[in-house]
This record gives sequence, C-alpha cells and structure tokens, in this order.
Amino acid sequence: MNQQAPTLHAAPITLDGKPLSFADMVRIGSRRVPLAADEGAMRRVAEARKVVEQTIANHQPVYGSTTGVGAMKDVEWTDDQLDAFNMGLVRAHHFGTGEAFSSETVRVAMAIRVNMALTGRVGCTTDLVEAYLSLLSADVVPVVRRTGSIGCADIGLMGQIGAVLTGAGEAMFDSRRLPAGDALAAAGLKPFRLAPRDSLASISTNAVGYAAAANAIREAAGTVRVMLATGLTTAGALGASRDPWKAVAHVGTEREAGVGAWLYFNAMGWDWPDATHIQDPLSLRMMSQVFATGFETLVAAGKILLAATGRTDDNPVVAGGQVLTSGGSLPLDVTVFLQTAQLGLAHIARNSFNRCVLLGNGGRRGLPVNLVPPGAIATGFGPIIKLAGELFARVLTMTNAISPMSMVVAGGIEDEAAFLPLVVERLERQVLALRRLAALEGILAAQAMDISGDAPGNVPGIIYALVRRHADTYWQDRPLSAEVEAVEQALASDGLMNELISHSTIMELDEFFALGPVA
Repeated sequence: MNQQAPTLHAAPITLDGKPLSFADMVRIGSRRVPLAADEGAMRRVAEARKVVEQTIANHQPVYGSTTGVGAMKDVEWTDDQLDAFNMGLVRAHHFGTGEAFSSETVRVAMAIRVNMALTGRVGCTTDLVEAYLSLLSADVVPVVRRTGSIGCADIGLMGQIGAVLTGAGEAMFDSRRLPAGDALAAAGLKPFRLAPRDSLASISTNAVGYAAAANAIREAAGTVRVMLATGLTTAGALGASRDPWKAVAHVGTEREAGVGAWLYFNAMGWDWPDATHIQDPLSLRMMSQVFATGFETLVAAGKILLAATGRTDDNPVVAGGQVLTSGGSLPLDVTVFLQTAQLGLAHIARNSFNRCVLLGNGGRRGLPVNLVPPGAIATGFGPIIKLAGELFARVLTMTNAISPMSMVVAGGIEDEAAFLPLVVERLERQVLALRRLAALEGILAAQAMDISGDAPGNVPGIIYALVRRHADTYWQDRPLSAEVEAVEQALASDGLMNELISHSTIMELDEFFALGPVA
C-alpha cells in the first residue's frame, strides 16, 4: 500500500526501548514524524557504555571491540589498532548485493536499531545513537541491497548502514542516489568515528530483517482483508448460504465468529441470491474458518515481531554490570511464526482458487461453463483458470520451512541461522500472488453477476464497481492480461482499503495492523 508524502509536522515519536507498533513503523517509514530518544533511556545507554569501557580498561577481552569476530574471535587488537579495526569492520560487512530495500524499510530499520540500543543492554556510545538519529532527521537513507544475511544478525545488510555512517557506501538524499560521503556533505553531516563496540553494534543486529518483516506482515494482512471482500463477492455470485456465517458464532473460535459476523453483515443490503441445496461446497461454507486462521497466524507473527523491536539482539550484551556473550542474535521466534503465517496464506490461496474453479465450471444458478454469456461465440474464462492455479501453486511452494536448514560457517563458530530475510522475501512473493488471485476472483465474480442480472450492494457492490471500472463484461474473446493487472492494482490501493474500513471496520485487525489512514 502506498504511503502519504512526508510531513514531519506531527509530534515526535520518542524512542525508549519499548516495542514499537505497526502504526509507529508506518509513521517512521513514511517520514511523517520526527524521532527523539528518551532522556532516561539515553542514561541507560551511557551507564552500559561505562561497563564496556571499564571492562576494556581492565584488559578483559570484549568480543568485536578488542577482538576480531567470527573465526577471528581469538585475535586481539592493540590500542593503536582499534581505530583501523572498527572502521574496517563495518566496511568489510558491506557485502549485500542485488535489489535495494525501500527507503521506508531502511528508515524503520535504523529506528529499530536505535530503539534496541535504548534498552541499555548494548554498550554502544550515546554518540552512535545520536548519529543514527541524525541520519534519520536529515533523511540520509543508506542504500541497503537485499541479499546479504543468513538471519543470525543482518551483518551484510546492517553493514551497509554502518558503512554510510563512516562515509562509505551509498545513500539516498534529496531523491538522489549518491556516494555516502557526498550524501553526508549535502545534508551537512560529517563521517562518524566508530568507537570500540560501536562498530559491531552497527552490524550485529536483525533490524533490517525486522523492518522488512513488519512491512510484509502488514501488506499480507491488508491483502487478506481485500480477499475477504472478493470472497464474499463470489459467495454472492454463486448464491451461497449465509447460515454458516451465523452458525460459526455458536461453534467457532472468537476470530472465526468475528469474521463470520463481518461476512453476514456485509452480505446484507441487496437481493442476495439463494442457490444452495442443503449445503455449499467447503470453499464457500468454511470461509470464516479459513480467513480467521489466516488472520490469526498473521496476528501471532505480528505480536512476536513487535516484541522483538523492544529488546536487544546484540552480542555481547551488558547486564548485571558485566559484558556477557549472548545468543540473542538468532531471530528464530520471528522466523518460525512468519513461516506459520505463510502456511495460513496458502490455505487462503487454496480457498480462493477453489472458488474460481466453481465460478468457471458453471452449473450453480444456471451459470454457463467458462462464464460465456448465452448466445456468445467465445472460449470465455476457462483458460484463465489456469492462471489462478499457477498463482495458488506459487503461494503453496513458498510454505516449505527453510529455517531448520543446516549451515556451518566461520570455522564452526557460526552454525545456527534462521534465514529471516529470505523468509520475508518469500512472504512478499506470496502477497504478490495473492493480490493477482484476488483480482481474478473479482473479475470472475463480476462476470457471473452480470450473467445472472445481479445488482450487488454493500461490500460485494464495492468490489463489483471497482472491477467494472477496469474490466468490461466479457462478451467476446479478448486479451485479459492488462485488465487483470489493472484490477489487481486497484484492489491493492489505499483508496479501496480506506473505503472498506470506513464502510465496515474489523476494528481489532484494522487497528493492530494500521491498515487504514495513519496520521
């Protein structure tokens, strides 16, 4: 969903180490609000820094500060080598490749990095926190190429941010992609000197993965929200019984009852056809169960993700007056719940595909095969059902869990990974396929309604009108590619989401995922 233009006129968001919300991240990513660090939280950062400095002064090795990292953990640096090591550490981890993340995602990642530091467990300097906030304030956004993390700290992703602090790499500034030094100079900033611990703190966190996951979860929730509407439109076109949506209030889960109530309420207000003989196919009868489960998996993943934005995943950490080695850099909880959500989306895809097949097969309400109007000489929508099947297969193939895959690097020191950025990428691909599948279902349902002479109202009327703005009733064979894409784009727009929410909100879901307008 598109974001509004940045304003920065709203009251600032004060970061204090507590979990962020989806609405917070939308505001940060779209640069609608300035950011500030809580004074009490900054004192925690300073106190933790004292512990690190005292540990170093006592000649105790501190991983990644006075020693190398990974397989070089036993290499200790002398005082006169530390500047070169810390400068080189972030630059050595600028190895991401490929397409870049959006500026919105990178802004959120930097804010998450700051927020984690404000827990007082990292041991970085307060200057590092302020350096990140200065980048955000000036809107110098590091270019972060997507491929470069196995999901146990986004070292190859965060390294691209840390390098920009030092004047290396690339950054977006004033809508231009510039060498980092030029971007800093244009914004009136100077390269930052990384102190011991600051360098590792700039790379050894999953902040980019978390920011990308937050956006993907929110986009998935919005897409499922739209597919609930297109599914209801199909149910109307096929004359499905509304009884199961009432029954679920008595026999289903709380989420199922809520979805059933939404379906039943938004089926009212027009002459709903009744073509049911005893009971409907399961893809109609069990819409409440399928969509509720999909939403539930996204909510669970969302809650786990938000909690992660309010704790540090660094190694080492400062706790109890000590610098302690930590295993917190493995984002396994977020990754596993995200993969569960991917399975939920596959069930929603199958549900939609099955309804597309029902529409194309004809029979219910006397609909013709391939939805060819009576008297027309056409092949109709039969061929395009294959596209629906291909899209379902795309969603399904993204559900195989990849987080348990074995990988051993750095001489056996690093032998656990979660592959979070790759899991996020697979979720994004699922969302793209689901959006196209929703467009197909909407087009097929509108065709069926025209053949039957329906005049839909309520949410089905909203979907029908949107489809007909971009695709005419099918009377003779014609290319459909551009029409499908146009309907897909319209269904994914902020305009439709805002219309659906203003028409009939699903309060707890719309608010939790910040699906409507965000001030």
